[in-house]
Amino acid sequence: MNILITGAAGFVGFHSSQRLLDNGHSIVGIDNLNDYYDVRLKEARLSQLSAREGFSFNRLDLANREGMASLFAENEFDVVLHLGAQAGVRYSIDNPFAYIDSNLTGTLTVLEGCRHHRIKHLIYASSSSVYGANTKQPFSIEDRVDAPVSLYAATKKADELMCQTYAHLYRFPITGLRFFTVYGPWGRPDMAYFKFANAITAGKSIDVYNYGDMKRDFTYIDDIVDGIQTLVEGAPLAASDETPHRIYNLGNNNPEQLLEMISLLEDALGRQAKKNMLDMQPGDVYATYADIDRSAQDFGFSPKTDLATGLQRFAAWYREFYPERAR
Repeated sequence: MNILITGAAGFVGFHSSQRLLDNGHSIVGIDNLNDYYDVRLKEARLSQLSAREGFSFNRLDLANREGMASLFAENEFDVVLHLGAQAGVRYSIDNPFAYIDSNLTGTLTVLEGCRHHRIKHLIYASSSSVYGANTKQPFSIEDRVDAPVSLYAATKKADELMCQTYAHLYRFPITGLRFFTVYGPWGRPDMAYFKFANAITAGKSIDVYNYGDMKRDFTYIDDIVDGIQTLVEGAPLAASDETPHRIYNLGNNNPEQLLEMISLLEDALGRQAKKNMLDMQPGDVYATYADIDRSAQDFGFSPKTDLATGLQRFAAWYREFYPERAR
């Protein structure tokens, strides 16, 4: 298949591209390589992909309407994997327009490309953040998600609504994936576990919000990619109603205490953390916990990697990628 992957130099985009290339697919990747986090990490991911047969790259911003229209016109994509977005809950408080441009306008350009060029299946990344202030655990795709607590979450919910509308109006299959705290090698430096690793190896203190009383459904990157691969390579799943749009949770189905994650990371790095205990930050939620029953039932999603193993693999990559920090 010929597959478009947006956000190909990002964390999930990089790993998804690697897996799908391994399986013999052709990938056209796009990314704007913005400086939300260290561009050198994005470029290092991209250099690995660019060396692979079957991969081509365009530096392109999703909000560039003309550029996106030309991209679709010049290629015959079978499947679109839309992973490009402005990520981060806290960053959205200070930089709101970045989220409107990338997550709303960017998703609209993808939807327009798909409808005009009869794409067989659009798969897009949503987020567990859409569950917002929900207190019922675990989070189910049947739950209402109309109480976001960050602009990032609001844009992801808006993406889901736009996809629902396009699937209804233009009758092409769309599948949304709500990711739960994805972590692992080549991860995002703005994520807590990565920031903790940076601070711990530098002998600096780490900021632990809500005094460590938080839970996250940490999901290892390979488990996420397993789910993505199954959906990309399989026939689009039939929706229960006339609109061919489905949403699924991709999580580990096992929330872990933040302090337990820190302890496991200390073990993986072989160093102790100095903890700076703080109040909860605006936009954060107390716990995330994925109900994955529908994902397991419909396409066999079954995460296999426990947190200790995943953090050991992350730490091994971290020491190799940042040897100066591992001394």
